[in-house]
Amino acid sequence: MNSFINVLLLLFTFPTMLLSIYVGFDLPVEFLKTTTAQLPYLEIMFLSLGMILLIISLRRSIRRWMGVRMTNQKGKYKWNSKVSQPRKVRVIVYTFLEVAVLGSLGYAYYSLTHAAWFPAAVMLFFSVESLIFLLICYRNLFRIGITSKAILVADREVTVIYLSGLRQVSISQQTVYFDYLENLQMAFPTNCVEENEREQFFKTLKEQVNRDRVLFKNVD
Repeated sequence: MNSFINVLLLLFTFPTMLLSIYVGFDLPVEFLKTTTAQLPYLEIMFLSLGMILLIISLRRSIRRWMGVRMTNQKGKYKWNSKVSQPRKVRVIVYTFLEVAVLGSLGYAYYSLTHAAWFPAAVMLFFSVESLIFLLICYRNLFRIGITSKAILVADREVTVIYLSGLRQVSISQQTVYFDYLENLQMAFPTNCVEENEREQFFKTLKEQVNRDRVLFKNVD
C-alpha cells in the first residue's frame, strides 16, 4: 500500500474500530442518555464506514493490478526489466504484513460486534486479495519500464515518474531523485533495478530526455 492510501485507511479504520469497541462492550453515551448498542442508525453507520473502506481498498487494488498489467506489455517500452531481488523480498515481506494487518482488523471488527460484519468482510476480502496478488505476481510480473514519456514501477505499489518538465536526475543514499519545475521532486530507490541493469537503465533514460535541459548527477 502507498503512503496516501495508508493514511486514508488509517483515518477510517480508527473510527470503525472505536465504534466496534463501543458497541461490542455496550459502553454508555452520556450526553444521549443511552448505550452505544442502542444508538439509532447503527447499521447504517457500519455500512457507511465499510463502504468507504471498500472504495479506498478497491482503488488501491485496481491501481496495482493495472500497473502490473501495463509493465508486462513489454513491447511498449524502450527498456523493461523485472524488479531486483532485494526489492522483491521487501515486497513479499510488506505484503505479508499487509495481509496480517487487514485480516486481523477484519477478525477484530466481527469479534467485537456482529453489527460490524460489512467492514469486517471488506478487510478480510482484501486480505485474501493481497495474498492472491502476491502469489500470482511475485515470480516475474513485478517490473520496471521506461517509455518516451515516463518511468513506471509496478509491484505492491505503483510509481510513475513523468519525464515532462524534468530538470535534474541525481542519486543520493541509494535513492534516485527526479527534480522538476516549481520545486517538485519525485523519487524511487535504486534497488528497484538489478545492479547489472542500472547502466542500461540510465543510458535508456538519458536517451528519452533533452540533455540540454536535464542535468544528470552521479548516474554514470
